Amino acid sequence: MSSVGLLYVGAVLFINGLMLIGVVPGKSAAILNFFVGVMQVVFPTIILIQANNDLPTIFGAAGLYLFGFTYLYVGILQVTGVSGEGLGWFSLFVSACAVVIGALQFTLVGDPVFGVIWLTWAVLWFLFFLLLGLGRESLTYATGWFTIFVAHITGTIPAFFLLVGRYDTNAGLALLVTVAAVAALVAGLFLGRKGIPRGKRSEEGAAVSPA
Repeated sequence: MSSVGLLYVGAVLFINGLMLIGVVPGKSAAILNFFVGVMQVVFPTIILIQANNDLPTIFGAAGLYLFGFTYLYVGILQVTGVSGEGLGWFSLFVSACAVVIGALQFTLVGDPVFGVIWLTWAVLWFLFFLLLGLGRESLTYATGWFTIFVAHITGTIPAFFLLVGRYDTNAGLALLVTVAAVAALVAGLFLGRKGIPRGKRSEEGAAVSPA
């Protein structure tokens, strides 16, 4: 993924996370989703046209559509008010593809940092599947906070390293990103529980303690 595209992935994930925790209204978030979604569809299309059947180039461009279609889908849902089950099940597909791409980053590409980043995206999109595809509304706040953290861990920060030519990849850095991603998931789940109203917790069995 290009450094510029990655930077705006961080931006749109940040906005979508804020939308999920109720800070940014859906229709307001839709605008950036359309901007980034169009970018993540047009750019890989241009790359593919110019690829001349170069498999590494095609491989690098193919994954961008997964994000582009997601953001366009989010924008359309927020503007039209259509239910999100379709996006939820598409997110399961994205999650599975992200696992495969992450594994290939470790083995074929030799980039363990982006291997961890793609696996982190797989977890995030799986949460989108649980939230939208299966209707697990109790995960809304947790998913929102995790999205906010992941926006910067997998998008903004590595994008700036790429933009200034200081990006590096090795097992040690991959472990550092893994620790950050796991910490983000734990923090998201913790903050998510604090964001769920007490009555909602009891209804969904998320907490039965009177504490």
